[in-house]
Amino acid sequence: MIRKIAITGPESTGKSLLAEQLSQHFNTVWVPEYAREYLENLHHPYDETDIIKIAKGQIKNEQTKLKLATGFLFCDTELIVTKIWSEVKFHRCDQWILSTIEDHKYDLFLLCYIDLPWEDDPLREHPDKRKFLFDLYYQEMVNRKLLFYVVTGKGKIRLANAISIIEKHFRLIC
Repeated sequence: MIRKIAITGPESTGKSLLAEQLSQHFNTVWVPEYAREYLENLHHPYDETDIIKIAKGQIKNEQTKLKLATGFLFCDTELIVTKIWSEVKFHRCDQWILSTIEDHKYDLFLLCYIDLPWEDDPLREHPDKRKFLFDLYYQEMVNRKLLFYVVTGKGKIRLANAISIIEKHFRLIC
C-alpha cells in the first residue's frame, strides 16, 4: 500500500525541497508543484481559470507518480493550496476544487511552518502575509479534521523532524 503524504503550507516554507529530500530518504518518488511549471510557461498574468488548470494538472501528475511510488508518495502541495491561493487572490474558489478536496485523500499532511527566511521569487506574492497565510492553512486542517503535523526547523533539522514525524506516525523502523 502506498501512503500519500501532502507537503503543504504558505509560499517559501521549503515544501519542494522537503518533498524531494523525503522521497530520497524513503527511496520513492515525489510530485513536484505543478503551479511552478505551469506559471513559468504562461505568457500572461494568471486568472481564476489558470488556478483550476493548475489544480487539475497537480492531480494528474500525482496519479502518474503514484504508479511509480514505493511505500510513500510525497506531494509538493495539494488542493488546499489552490483553494487558499484562489480565496486570497480572487476572494472565491471554484466548486470543482472544493469538491475534489473532499474526495482526494492523503494519509498525512505535513504543514510547513514559516520559520525559514523568505526567498524572493517572481512567482511568490505575499512576503508580508506569511503568518496570516500559515494561520489559514492551520485552520483549514483543523476545520477539515485532517491528520497533520507542523514541520519546523532549518536545513537538516527540518528534514530530520519530518522523517521523525513520518516514522512515528507510521511506526517505521528505519
